[in-house]
Parts: sequence; C-alpha cells; structure tokens
Amino acid sequence: MISRLIALLAVIWLWGVPVQAQAPDDIVYIQVQARTSLTGAQDGVRDFAERFENVNGFALGGGWYGVALGPYRRDEATQLLADLLRARQVPADAYIEDTRAYGQQFWPIGAQPARAPQPVPQTASPAPAAGGTGNQARPEPQAQAEPPAPEPAPEIVDETPREARASERALDRDQRMALQIALQWAGFYNAGIDGAFGRGTRRAMQDWQRANGFEPTGVLTTLQRAELLRQYNAVLDGMDLQVYADPRAGISIELPLGAVAFDRYEAPFALFGPRGELQARALLISQPGDRNTLNGLYEIMQTLEIVPIEGARERRRDGFVLTGANDRIVSHTEVRLLRGEIKGFSLIWPAGDEERRSRILTRMQDSFTVIDGVLDPAAVSDDGQTVDLVSGLKIRQPRQTASGFFIDSVGRVLTSSAGVEGCARVTLNGVHEARVVASDAALGLAVLRPEERLAPRGVAAFNAAAPRIQAEIAVAGFSFGGVLTAPTLTFGTLADLRGLAGEEDVKRLQLASLPGDAGGPVFDAGGAVVGMLLPRDESGSRVLPEGVSFAAKTDRILEFLGRQGLNPVAGESAGAIAPEDLTALAADMTVLVSCWD
Repeated sequence: MISRLIALLAVIWLWGVPVQAQAPDDIVYIQVQARTSLTGAQDGVRDFAERFENVNGFALGGGWYGVALGPYRRDEATQLLADLLRARQVPADAYIEDTRAYGQQFWPIGAQPARAPQPVPQTASPAPAAGGTGNQARPEPQAQAEPPAPEPAPEIVDETPREARASERALDRDQRMALQIALQWAGFYNAGIDGAFGRGTRRAMQDWQRANGFEPTGVLTTLQRAELLRQYNAVLDGMDLQVYADPRAGISIELPLGAVAFDRYEAPFALFGPRGELQARALLISQPGDRNTLNGLYEIMQTLEIVPIEGARERRRDGFVLTGANDRIVSHTEVRLLRGEIKGFSLIWPAGDEERRSRILTRMQDSFTVIDGVLDPAAVSDDGQTVDLVSGLKIRQPRQTASGFFIDSVGRVLTSSAGVEGCARVTLNGVHEARVVASDAALGLAVLRPEERLAPRGVAAFNAAAPRIQAEIAVAGFSFGGVLTAPTLTFGTLADLRGLAGEEDVKRLQLASLPGDAGGPVFDAGGAVVGMLLPRDESGSRVLPEGVSFAAKTDRILEFLGRQGLNPVAGESAGAIAPEDLTALAADMTVLVSCWD
C-alpha cells in the first residue's frame, strides 16, 4: 500500500475542496518545475523552451523559482495539462497555478506576468506545445509612452480552518498516508504510517506549520499540503523521473532521466550512463533463461565493479537481490525469473547522496513492470566484449596479483610476502577467500590458509639438496595476472647459489620472469621444488639486466614452515621428466594469488 504513495505525493494537493472559486475566464499558468536556485531555474527554462514556445520563469518566494507554461484561460489550461500529462511531455507533478502565486518574472527578459483575468486574443497564431492542444500565444503588449508601474502581487487567500477540514475530509486513506510520509521525512512525525490523523499526526502538522510560518492549527490547508509535498519532492529536483518503456528489453520502469541517459545494448543489459556531472548509472536486465541461467547471472554480477564486495546478498529460487557499497558508489540490483524470462534492473549511485538515491530506488522498485519483449542475446557490440569486460561492464580487478603453490593437503599456500602485503582481501584462483597466517618479510615468504578446506590435485615436494650450478630449472606462475586460466612454465638455469652481493638466503637464476610469476615454485628437471621465485627489486636507481631473477632457497623455506608447525612433503632429485609432464605437475599445484583493496 505504501509503495503506491510516492507517485501520489506530487499531485495530492489537487484533491479536495478548492481554495476559492475561479471565474471561467481566469488567467492561469501550468507550473512544470520548481528550483531552489535561479541558475537551476534558468537551466530548466532553457530546457523547456526547446520544446515549448510559451515558457515563463518566476520568483516564487522563499528562495524558490518556478518554470511555467502560459498564460491560458483556466478551461484551456485544464484540458492542455491533461493532454500533456497523458503524453508524458511534462512532469507528473505539473499543476495549474493562479497568477497571484508568482512574483518577479525573470524569463522572458523584461516580461511581466498576467495579473488579472483577460481574454486570450483569438487572432493570434496558436503556438501548440508538443502533444498538446489549445496552447495559445501570449498576448502582445500594447505600445505605451511610458511603461506602467508594476502592480503589487495580491495576497493569496488561503482556506479557513473550517474549509481546511472540509478539504481534508475529501482525502482517501492513501492520500493521508502520503502526508504522514512527508511529515515523517520533514522530521515532525515519528509514529506509524496508517492514514489516521490522531493526536500524533495533528501535533506533527502543528509543528510543521509553526516551523514554516503558518498559523499552527493542526489542520493543513490545501496550499499547505501542496507546500509540504513540494518540500518533500524538492530532493528530486532536476532528476526528471519519467516512466521509460523499453520494448526490446520488455521492461517499463521509472528512471531519473535527468541523471542517466541510454547508451547502448550489451546483452543481457541495456546500459544507461551518466548524464552530466552526477556519476550515476542504471541497467535494465533482460534475457531468456531458466534457473541455471539465473544462477549464472547471480555469480557473474558479483564479479563486476558496479557491485562492490561489501553488501547484502539474497538469492531465491525465482530471483536475487545484490547490494554493495564502497567509498565511491552504492549499488542495488534486483532480478526475477518469470515464465522463462529473466528481468531486472540495477541502480548505481554516487556514495554520500543517500536520501536522493533511496527515493529514486523506491520509485524504480514501485514502477518496475514486465512487458512483452526480451532482449536478444545477440545484442552485443565489439566494444563490450573484451577480457576485462562482461557485456560492456568492467570486471572487478585486484590491486595486484602474484603466484603461489600448495604445500599441504588442506590447501595451505606458500607465496611472496610482498604480493599479499596490505591487502584488504586475498583470494586463490579468484574464487576462494584466504588469509595470511604467517609472513617473513626478510625472507620474502608468506603462508595463506583458505577460509574453506580445499583438496589440491597436487602438493609441492621439496628437495633440500641444491642442484648444480647451470642445472636446468623451471618456474611456474601466472605471468599475465590471471588473463590465462593456467600457469605458464618458464625455463632457465641456476646461475649461482647466492645473490649478486653474496646473500646466502637466495640463489640467482638465469630466467626471464614477469612480475606475476613471483611466489611461484622453482622446479628442478625432475619436478621437485627447489625454491620459490622472489619479486625483482627494481625500486631504486639500479635496474638489473634482463634474465636475472632470484629465488628463496629450499632450506630457508623449510625452516620457515617448520616454525609455523608445518611439515611439507619431502622429495628427492630424480631423472628429468618430459616438459609436458612437468607442465601438468605445475598446473596441479600452482595457484593465482590476488590482492584486493
């Protein structure tokens, strides 16, 4: 029930007893927008002037400025407003306003608002607004020797308390609940939203009236209800919320078209990018499928940058909800499965703008409707299909990657300490969460333990005996940071049993390694592990020649693991094995280690 109220908030004041009787030939305007700054109102005027020829800008008082169409006779304005609303060419909260509500006119330059009822010239050429009828041209002013002094604006006559109660009695329960929601938003009401105007609601109305300079009667007049709801909706100023029907996606939904604009289709998404400085985005989600397709989409969506890691996840048999937030964005995704079609939407909004985001999200949730049509899975472009994109959306990327290898049957991993330093989160093979349980920066070693028990297909067998200098060795690692799904095997030779400066903890390799290989196992020709590749230290002014790499010695690794109470598998030097067998052995034990912010 409450979900229907938000759409009523902007027009509720039109219901009930009118403020005062109007003559049939009264001159009125159709107010289409209100802004809290003159600059914003001028932007609004220019926007509407591109579609209508009779756009006016007025000061409303209290720091507010209005954009209005007209002037018209009241009967003409009533019919025209209905036509424009039906054609969705003006906002849903547009309404007819008496000329006395307007102050100084700032658009067109030098114009003055019509102050008294007067006939609209029948000889003037009509200037119809798009989608409307009977929108007559503004009367041309008569030439005068001197411009007349502007007339003071008459005081607006509000309802008496008795008339206010009468107009209030005309409100239905939904309309009363809508007023309670607005009073709650304004900070004056903290009880239940039930549509019953008891003592709590009356006290809230009284407090709101007092805070806004009205007589605190506890009964809102029609004009006061309009002002309360105008304040409530001011947060959405400039968002241009409109119902957007997409027959290709088969979705109708209210979208903030002042903040987002359609970009392109990248199945299963219709992508909406930012419009202006506000970095907001939206997606319409549409594809044919079943529960397996739905589950696959659930997993894929969580790999995207637009769905931050921190947030609630809810998965049901017929749909799911994903929320996420970080210091940049707040993301909300809803998807449902109905009759072989998967439909949903996402709203991605800048962090720190929660009130506006939550109000827009509510409007999107309440208006979301499945219509005929489903997006063709072939609706993709070349720009949206690269290794770091899914349907045009960026996959979440780690801060850095390294390699590692299994050292026992429960899935513990040895890796480079530099590769996991300062990480908010560590994963193995991009899937399994892990945490650092031991680290030695001097040796460059770290041990990771997966959050869930794993069953590795292969475990390192360490050979403490040093191979001969110039013996063939190989390093397994994810050289390209996970672009390839399997580790790369790089061959080289053992150049020295010490470092360049005689360091005893490392040995030098003649091998062309890449940064992603750091942490990977060093194999001898028989497949035994004889070290762990260390990252190249080129942070200073000295740059090493190509092909110079270093590895932690096996005895130092075993001592480090022993201090952690671990007993790795021992191996012995054996005859050389075929390169393809060594590649298979390396693939079973080597893992991608990812460091995430």
